[in-house]
Amino acid sequence: MTAHKTGTREEWIAARLKLLEAEKELTRRTDDVARQRQELPWVRVDKRYEFETEEGNASLTDLFRGRPQLLVYHFMFGPDYTAGCPSCSAIADGFNGITTHLAHHDVMLWAVSRAPLPKLQAYKQRMGWSFPWASSSGSDFNFDFSASFTEEQQRQGAYYNFRRDDPVMNVGRGAMTNPVSTGNAAMTGTDLSTYLREREGLSAFALEDGILYHTYSGYARGVDAIWSMYPWLDRAPKGRNETGPWLHRHDEYDRKRAAS
Repeated sequence: MTAHKTGTREEWIAARLKLLEAEKELTRRTDDVARQRQELPWVRVDKRYEFETEEGNASLTDLFRGRPQLLVYHFMFGPDYTAGCPSCSAIADGFNGITTHLAHHDVMLWAVSRAPLPKLQAYKQRMGWSFPWASSSGSDFNFDFSASFTEEQQRQGAYYNFRRDDPVMNVGRGAMTNPVSTGNAAMTGTDLSTYLREREGLSAFALEDGILYHTYSGYARGVDAIWSMYPWLDRAPKGRNETGPWLHRHDEYDRKRAAS
């Protein structure tokens, strides 16, 4: 017998109509926040960034591939990682199907990581992904856009998610006891400090009249909205139900089940 509240169909309809009003209000609020994002001032980018891609070396402008808008997912895959972050991998599982649609809306999508290109290519093949992925290993790009940090920055309190006190960056405090962080670190073949020197995020850029602009960045739970699994789980009977480190890469679930 379920411990959850039960009721009649009439009671469910009444509760659902009340929830519908809350959902409509959330939709209106979401639309308003989207407008506020688009109204942010654009910041000119004059610094040149170089990337390694499957087609050869490329600048940030080259990543637009002739389109006026660029979205970059800061994928946590540092030079010392042996595999990509499992959380970032779950987010990236949703990229293959949308890149074509974005491209036909004049938006180019790339993942960018600091790991060398051969590591990214091997992992991309393992995951069965086709979206473009660039290495910024020889560039300041990740550091300048608050997606990678030096050991000194980490010790002093890295400026992440627009503040210096974000709990996930406080090595020795909350992050050290977070089983998800420690589990993810182990799954990337690193210790926790090394793992946390890379962080997830999304940055947007525009190219207008030959001038490159930074228009938006979001980090931490700011990328929840592009994690295609979460909207589904939020509508499942038990929601996200995240009890401990449950997430694995999509090719690991059967192995984990067999081992348990």
